[in-house]
Amino acid sequence: MDVMGDKATLFETGRFVQPAGQEETRDETGEAAEEARQRLAAEAGDVEAMSVLGAMLLRRGDLDGAEPHLRAATAEGDRAAANNLGVLLHQRGYADEAAGWWRIAAVAGSAAAAHALGRHHRERGDEPAAEYWLRQSAEQGHVLGAYALADLLEHRGDDAEQWMRVAAERGHREAAYRLARTLDRRGACEDGAGADNGVGAADGAAAEEAEQWYRQAAARGHRRAALHLGAILEKRGELKEAGRWYLTSAKDGEPRAACALGFLLRDAGDEESAAVWWLRAAQDGDGNAANALGALHAERGQTQTAERWYRAAMDAGDVNGAYNLGLLCAEQGRIGQAEQWYRRAAYAGHREAANALAILLLQGGDETGAEPWFSKAAEAGSVDAAFNLGILYAKRGEDTAALRWYERAAAAGHTEAALQVGIARLRDGDELEAERHLRCAAGGGSAEAAYRLAAVLDARRPPVSPHELGEPSHEKSECEEWYERAAMQGHRRAQVRVGMLAAARGDVVEAARWYREAAEAGSRNGAFNLGLLLAREGSEPEAAVWWTRAADAGHGRAALRLALVYTRRGELAEGQRWADRAVSLGPGEVAERAARLRDALREELSA
Repeated sequence: MDVMGDKATLFETGRFVQPAGQEETRDETGEAAEEARQRLAAEAGDVEAMSVLGAMLLRRGDLDGAEPHLRAATAEGDRAAANNLGVLLHQRGYADEAAGWWRIAAVAGSAAAAHALGRHHRERGDEPAAEYWLRQSAEQGHVLGAYALADLLEHRGDDAEQWMRVAAERGHREAAYRLARTLDRRGACEDGAGADNGVGAADGAAAEEAEQWYRQAAARGHRRAALHLGAILEKRGELKEAGRWYLTSAKDGEPRAACALGFLLRDAGDEESAAVWWLRAAQDGDGNAANALGALHAERGQTQTAERWYRAAMDAGDVNGAYNLGLLCAEQGRIGQAEQWYRRAAYAGHREAANALAILLLQGGDETGAEPWFSKAAEAGSVDAAFNLGILYAKRGEDTAALRWYERAAAAGHTEAALQVGIARLRDGDELEAERHLRCAAGGGSAEAAYRLAAVLDARRPPVSPHELGEPSHEKSECEEWYERAAMQGHRRAQVRVGMLAAARGDVVEAARWYREAAEAGSRNGAFNLGLLLAREGSEPEAAVWWTRAADAGHGRAALRLALVYTRRGELAEGQRWADRAVSLGPGEVAERAARLRDALREELSA
């Protein structure tokens, strides 16, 4: 029970009126003189002096000295004395007797006594009586009564905002914090409802008001309010002010603020200061900070220290600690231990640990054991697990199930899953839906998706008239831009296609550059086309080099070209060898031409 020993409560007679917010400046000598004056007046029978003297002694902790004066004043009907006598008896452990005096004072109109009596009944489990007296106190303007009433109503599931707001407006910092939390939760619920019915504006208003109350509570020294205010400011990008509030909260002993401050400092490049705050937070039991320290030491190669902090995180109840231990063990090749930690985190509901465990089991050949963990992780929201399930089902030939998981992962922004959905839709003939997913995947950085999207767009565009020498080349179409995007990412087929489009525009240099890049990366079509370009430019020896590379990689047309080159040179045996190779490589038209050339060379050689 709070001691009713503040000046507003103890000096309820109104005799000692002090301006609001003014700090007591009286020194010990002045207090002693005041006490002596009150004592003389009390001995002379002044009831108010008895009450005030008892309050002064109670505030100082002199219960034995205060009690007779408070009892004497109470006997004369002083309600402030009755209230403070209740406080004294409560401190002595006589709760029921204290409640009796509080009742007398409350009935006489003491808001402080009504508050104390309400709390007494709540501690005894008598909520109706508690609500009655707390409401009496709150309606008389007692800030602690308003807060206690709000707390009781909120605990019971009733609407408490009115009284929480009253207490907050009168300077109660915990009420301001809790009001802010209520507004925060309301904003989150409204935000989840979507913006179709105008919720967005309400959400913004709730968030703005919540921030104001967090700020008021934080300014009064509420460390959790300072933490939440820092988080709001950080989210908004106001990092300097966020850091100041995190620092204030951290210095007051809030480990989550120390952890958040550490992340801000790390992002600003001050890793050493970040480590200091993470250490402070971790030592106070913050699992997130312990994980951050573990990651920091792991990056530095200090695996033993990293493991120690991951264990500390796990001991603090942060399941990420077990997951990170699994990652650490996997990186070191300690597969058995990695599986153990992944499994522990997965059983605790860590979805990425479940996905990692499934991958580990799959790599070990246990597909049956992997599938349920992929499913568990995917159902819990792991995008990677949903994609992996798609791969698993596709591998079995269960295309419908695979597509369902690919679509789920794609909807969450998984680039490769969007590519797979696009490919499946192309296969089904749904070009518009395929294009939508390919655009998502290409926008996410998939070179294959960019190439396939370009191919879809390429097939739609009307034929382009051949470029005439001296005419300005036409502007690049969207499909060419996607081909180029894929080509710049190293996609060999896209590089060949970009080369072909450049050649069609008459840009031989650009075409040669892209053909060469594709050929050097192992593209047989790139090597063949580069050879054609070089041959047209009069560099047949170099062209033969690239055709050789293409033919060795299985390109039938390149083999036929080599057969013709060697035949023209008079190297009939070599020409016959490449013609044989062209026959075997095909395709059909090439094989027929190569067969005729081979037969002619054979006759020539046997003549």
